[in-house]
Amino acid sequence: MNCPVCGQPFTPAGRRQYRGDRCRKTAFRRRHHDQPAPLIIPPARPRRGHTICQCPDCEQRLLGEQRYPDRGIFARRIGPGGPCPHRDEPVAIADLTREVASMPAAR
Repeated sequence: MNCPVCGQPFTPAGRRQYRGDRCRKTAFRRRHHDQPAPLIIPPARPRRGHTICQCPDCEQRLLGEQRYPDRGIFARRIGPGGPCPHRDEPVAIADLTREVASMPAAR
């Protein structure tokens, strides 16, 4: 009979299932070893509704649309953003952070 752990042949005596104590302990560890926690990947969230795109010809910005509605050409992706609360046009987060970075430091 072959040992189920190491695969070496041995002569079973009584209820013996493994070749020796070393194989028996290894089998026990394999059976009772804590399994690693399964990796949980969160579901994908759509980003299209928060993406700012810009028309390559007229440079008009679009919120959540990749294709220019009138002419059917594809717009260039600027990045994440949203509607500006002061003006009626989309603004990208990169534009806002660029403005903050260019402001002089307060004294």
